[in-house]
Amino acid sequence: MPTTRLPAPRRLLRSLAGQLFAVQVVIVAVVVAGGAVLAYVFTADQARDTAARQVTAVARAVADTPSVRAAVTGPDPTAVLEPYAERVRVDTAVDFVTVMDTHGIRWAHRDPAQIGKPFLGDTGPALRGRTFTETYTGTLGPSVRAVTPVLDDQGRVTALVSVGITVHSISDRLHGPLLALVGVAGGALLVGGIGTYLANARLRRHTHGMGAAELSHLYEYHQATLHSVREGLILLDPAGRVVLCNDAARDLLGRQIAEPGAEFGSCGLPESLVAAVLGSEPVHDEVHLTRDRVLVVNATPIGPNALGTVVTLRDHTELQSLAGELDTVRGFGEALGAQAHEAANRLHAVVSLVELGRHREAVEFATTELALAQRLTDQVVSAVGEPVLSALLLGKAAQAAESGVEFHLTPDSRIDDGVLPPRLPARDLVTILGNLIDNALDAALLAASPDGAAPEVVVTARAADGELLLRVADSGPGIDPAEVGEVFRRGWSTKQQAGHGLGLALVAQAARRNGGTVEVGRERGAVLTVRLPLEQVDQVEHVDQAEQTEQAEQAVVR
Repeated sequence: MPTTRLPAPRRLLRSLAGQLFAVQVVIVAVVVAGGAVLAYVFTADQARDTAARQVTAVARAVADTPSVRAAVTGPDPTAVLEPYAERVRVDTAVDFVTVMDTHGIRWAHRDPAQIGKPFLGDTGPALRGRTFTETYTGTLGPSVRAVTPVLDDQGRVTALVSVGITVHSISDRLHGPLLALVGVAGGALLVGGIGTYLANARLRRHTHGMGAAELSHLYEYHQATLHSVREGLILLDPAGRVVLCNDAARDLLGRQIAEPGAEFGSCGLPESLVAAVLGSEPVHDEVHLTRDRVLVVNATPIGPNALGTVVTLRDHTELQSLAGELDTVRGFGEALGAQAHEAANRLHAVVSLVELGRHREAVEFATTELALAQRLTDQVVSAVGEPVLSALLLGKAAQAAESGVEFHLTPDSRIDDGVLPPRLPARDLVTILGNLIDNALDAALLAASPDGAAPEVVVTARAADGELLLRVADSGPGIDPAEVGEVFRRGWSTKQQAGHGLGLALVAQAARRNGGTVEVGRERGAVLTVRLPLEQVDQVEHVDQAEQTEQAEQAVVR
């Protein structure tokens, strides 16, 4: 479905950063405007108070002047007071200086036409000998004025003086501070807007221009995707602590890493796995074994600034087991093919002997080869009633014969059909015995017997005394005592070839999974013994991976 591209302003307002920017601009504007209004009101109040103090000081100064005190009792007060009051008005920058008698009749005024007329305003407090201020609308308009008495030597009120500044003049005085206040407010708004824009531009880059609803949906999609994938996913911070772990990873590695903040190196995981994940180099499709699983691990650093590591885990336990079974079947098939080829050669030899008239030799040659093969088959079938193990042993016997290795089943081997409990899976038995025999065959072929004897592999498979014992011995060089602690680690092998070193690790893993143990011994060559309990175990004590590895490393050398 085609998407409708919104205009740039609408796209900006839809994004989280744009919404925050708009809100922050409104907040800054409101704060600056409110501050400007408060500052103006405060300045206006201060101007009025200053004007009141100024007119009071001028009025008292005029009233206390000796020439004024003398003139108000003289024959012509206006002739003396009018020029004096005008001079004081100009010098003190007030709007009017009025001198009047006790009845309010003006002797001096800024407007000569007002001389002789009554004063407009209250004079009561001044007639009682007290100076006061008021805001009153007179002939010059609204003004802040002070009225004070003129006292004679006996303290009697002989006249009154009023000095005032019009409200218009006070407003004119506020123009300069008001313009400065507007400039400061505008500058604060501009700086706040620029700072807000830069901060939100950075936020917009980090949120990729998405809105709150889009981010919420993205988080929900992220969580749903994270927990629905079957591949394990772990996010680590630069310090190696778990930031995020999905359900699949918890199932693969154990619940001990479920809590965010847990250190990956202290979760009881194999050292090789921890070293690979926490290393500085990326990891691609490395195989690692845990207590119960075979994992394919990938680890990739996040970004160029090493923000952490992304770890993915794939479970290859079943795949590895199936691969082992497939190798066994393939080896069995190859052995049957080789036997068919060898049987054809022997048949040609028998036919040739018959054609030459050597009937007795032909019968002896044919029956001898048949007896050897039948004897081993009868021994395996009679001793091992478990069909899967019986087929495995016959296949490995054929593979050994093809390789020139003598394959023997000890006389005390005995596993009746139905003895093995259902909880002991045939797949694990194939993994254990198949890998033990494969390693024994490879080891037997490595060493040449000094007496010229053929390489040999001896297998014991016995179910008795409440346990299943699987023992494989070979005539190879044996295992160096110094390497006993390493044989069950992934990658250990006597063959210098890539892809080897997993068989014995899988053996130890399968044995632990079924509550069994693995022992390393030595007779003519190496002897590996696996013991699996046949009784139902009601509760198996949990042992973490580190303890399991230590137990494997403490295998006994005999």
